[in-house]
Amino acid sequence: MRGLHTQVSDLRKHVFVEIARIAYESDNVKDDIEAIPYKLSPDEVPRFRESIYRERAISAERARLAMGLSLRPQNKPVHITSGLEESTIDQVYYEPPLMQVIPSACNACEDNVYEVSNLCRNCLSHQCMEVCPRDAISHENGQAHIDQSKCIKCGKCKSVCPYDAIGRRVRPCSLACGVNAIESDQYGRAVINQEKCLSCGMCMVNCPFGAIADKSQIFQLIRCMKNGGEVIAEIAPAYVGQFGAEATPEKIHAALRELGFSKVYEVALGADIGAVTEAHDYVYHVKTGKIPFLLTSCCPSWAMLAKKQFPEIIDSVSKELTPMVATARSIKKEHPNARVVFIGPCAAKKLEAMRRTVRSDVDFVITFEELDAMFTARGIDPARIDHGKYLHDATAAGRGYGVAGGVADAIVKCINEYYPGTEVLVEHAEGLADCRKVLMQAKAGRKNGYLIEGMGCPGGCVAGAGTLLPVANAKKEVQKIVRDSTKKLPPKELRKIELN
Repeated sequence: MRGLHTQVSDLRKHVFVEIARIAYESDNVKDDIEAIPYKLSPDEVPRFRESIYRERAISAERARLAMGLSLRPQNKPVHITSGLEESTIDQVYYEPPLMQVIPSACNACEDNVYEVSNLCRNCLSHQCMEVCPRDAISHENGQAHIDQSKCIKCGKCKSVCPYDAIGRRVRPCSLACGVNAIESDQYGRAVINQEKCLSCGMCMVNCPFGAIADKSQIFQLIRCMKNGGEVIAEIAPAYVGQFGAEATPEKIHAALRELGFSKVYEVALGADIGAVTEAHDYVYHVKTGKIPFLLTSCCPSWAMLAKKQFPEIIDSVSKELTPMVATARSIKKEHPNARVVFIGPCAAKKLEAMRRTVRSDVDFVITFEELDAMFTARGIDPARIDHGKYLHDATAAGRGYGVAGGVADAIVKCINEYYPGTEVLVEHAEGLADCRKVLMQAKAGRKNGYLIEGMGCPGGCVAGAGTLLPVANAKKEVQKIVRDSTKKLPPKELRKIELN
């Protein structure tokens, strides 16, 4: 995931590939799915865990999530395929919740613990002892020691240690979560507070044990394609470079057609619509004082953060459709009977597509990681395929949405072009923790007059949980396609066309 080849990314891909192969080829789906744990761990010697039984138990839960099913209860006998029939029809989406911790995979990492390392030199000043408000620190056998029963996790000892010998151990998933949604169960294992979770997926990509996973729709999508009918793909701007340096946009288009999609559109088309519309909204709503500021709408985690935690400013959240939905509606105007599949970098888009107002527009959502598994299952290598047609649905402005700052940049350029002389104040935040800080400032009246862009993932869409490429490399690829785009800005009339 996110460009680093690890055992965790291998395991995730193996499960996705097996599910995809079964969806494409199997005549005995139930038995083949039940066999996945044994196919992934065929020997009696475990490769990843201390026990072959634990290894297979984890693979079983991964298979269920890859089918879009919820985890099995820990205290009841339930088959891996339980609920399969109800979940494999086209009309069914995910069983909530979307993001889950696999209990058998969680290592129960300690969270927020201060401890002394062997860097301690038993200095004479004992500054750590002097600043501790609970006398939790003593010196034993020539080294400082922290009594965890007394420690209140204030961190004062760490801040004054001259040798940096006191470290803070933090659970990786908890550290990555910008809304403090990671909690612990009675056994010390991580659990996700679904009331707080915004499904950005940062906990998932930062867990070194691969214990957190989101649900997939690849099985349902493949079955839908096999049943015939028109299935159209809309692919997000961050796709460039994701499938290898030689997998050009033309080749990706050809690979998607070979996979069975009848047509392929750029989601950047919807981004162009959004840029023109939000430029208009800034000029006619913010600059006239109707609303104090404008929050962009394209990132679902950012928009949901604003709506859930800052309801007082909900009127300042742009009412414009996200690029995913705007593109899907444009597609369905031309192809009313088609199924539309969003392919992108984002786990939160799966949550967005579950909304009642979006469900009729977007039928399936898969990530680049899941698409990569589908290519593998069908023996398709996008880098080796013959060139397809170049996608000409969008402009440089819309394609730039894939990188943090790109949304605001596109809107500002539209304002400068179509409303010359308008002064624009811009703020942007990356990562939900920073997004929350900016929203607090906006609520306090410190961002009046601003166009505010928020991205749930640090780096923007190219850093999404479902990406394959290192973030820095992905950013360069998006910037290159933006630079090479023949059309730089969408026409002002695009907004009018969409509204009609």
